[in-house]
Amino acid sequence: MSKANDQNQGPARPTAAARGREVRRRLLAAAAALISEVGWNAVTTRTLAERAGVRSGLVHYHFDSLAALLRQAALEAMRPALDEAVTVFTAAADPADGAAALLASLDRYTGRDPESLLFTEAYLAATRDEELRGQLAELTGHFRDRIAAGPRWTGHRDPEATAIALMAVLDGFLLHKALNPGLSAARITPLVRGLMTDPPKGEHP
Repeated sequence: MSKANDQNQGPARPTAAARGREVRRRLLAAAAALISEVGWNAVTTRTLAERAGVRSGLVHYHFDSLAALLRQAALEAMRPALDEAVTVFTAAADPADGAAALLASLDRYTGRDPESLLFTEAYLAATRDEELRGQLAELTGHFRDRIAAGPRWTGHRDPEATAIALMAVLDGFLLHKALNPGLSAARITPLVRGLMTDPPKGEHP
């Protein structure tokens, strides 16, 4: 009898906790999309709630502030891209090949695609938002440390500084692609390979 009753009741309704998680997920996804589309400072509570399909009051119910929501949305969107970049780099035989592979992987971006714009908007916002600046510094620092780690760097004089330089090249490459769509990885890869190759002993400046 109880089994028949269970079947008549239909599927179980989501719990309050599950509904809350879904609202947060929708808000974070909407925030990441809007940052790319309209720019960090143009995102409002109203437009965010409309995009997510929720009441505007839920923005401040689930997050301390709109700024806190934007920070979390940006960081959660950026982290997988950095993880993928580490995977591409570490799959290569040496740092020079890793850098070349990373540059080649960036050719699919235009500099004005949603992911590139989100990175650019987050970096710009961090110049005025101390909390975001600290969070981004931690995220990119972790990326740098993972790039600079591993046996492929054995004997290199300064893996950390080289990893920092590589990060600057990658960021700059995407920024310039937004201005010059014809820019390709092939053009700068030979120069970047030289950056990643440690000169033999006795030839250090």
